[in-house]
Amino acid sequence: MTNLELQKKVVEVRKGIIEGVHAAKSGHPGGSLSAAEVFTYLYFEEMNVDPKDPKKADRDRFVLSKGHTAPGLYATLAARGYFPMEDMKTLRHIGSHLQGHPCVAHTPGIDASSGSLGQGISVAVGMALSAKLSNDDYRVYTLLGDGEIQEGQVWEASMLAGFRKLDNLCVIVDNNGLQIDGPIDEVNSPYPITDKFKAFNFHVIEVEDGNDFDQLRSAFDEAKATKGMPTAIVMKTVKGKGVSFMENQVGWHGTAPNDEQYEAAMKELEEAEEALCQK
Repeated sequence: MTNLELQKKVVEVRKGIIEGVHAAKSGHPGGSLSAAEVFTYLYFEEMNVDPKDPKKADRDRFVLSKGHTAPGLYATLAARGYFPMEDMKTLRHIGSHLQGHPCVAHTPGIDASSGSLGQGISVAVGMALSAKLSNDDYRVYTLLGDGEIQEGQVWEASMLAGFRKLDNLCVIVDNNGLQIDGPIDEVNSPYPITDKFKAFNFHVIEVEDGNDFDQLRSAFDEAKATKGMPTAIVMKTVKGKGVSFMENQVGWHGTAPNDEQYEAAMKELEEAEEALCQK
């Protein structure tokens, strides 16, 4: 897809995120919005997946380690055709297949249940190791939050990934700088993130703007070309990206918009969509 086509898709994803958390009256818009570009790039450009055959054996796998940003993943899966976008209005409702965290048993396109921070990367490492042992050529991607990497389990999994030279594994860190209690460097600083992954024998790619498709394309191409070691892509993003009053505001980590805020956010996104259609 062209960058313009991807930009149109990412606005659709952002609208789905806002639709979902507003209807649920709960959820996590901030980190879902910051990762909207990487979700979109993975599912529309990078990964070998098929919405008509979600469990096909040779598909690439994705594990949302920061599982609380499920609205972003769900909206992307809907945009990709796994289920109707209308389903976003059922987010977190009893009986809905869209629960507050991804559940592999209920939602088409989900490869692993996740949500307990730090555990998703371990699942992804297991998948990548399994592929190596079975001589399968699928790739495994996992998205972590920068606050999440304060968890020790992240580094246990990384140690094994580096030791086993899992070059079919791509770990992505959404470095938006904010977690639920405030700036990450004031809560429990994980910096320098790149040096830590290098110490665990990862090839590390730094992306200055993880909300830019050219930079994402370059990073994922480099990751695929890397042999003999896993890759970590550390991307700087804007929490709440795409909705001006949510951007870089820690309060939107886990707060749903009220009716007035919902209308303002959707108006802004619709205007962005219209501007892209004029290009």
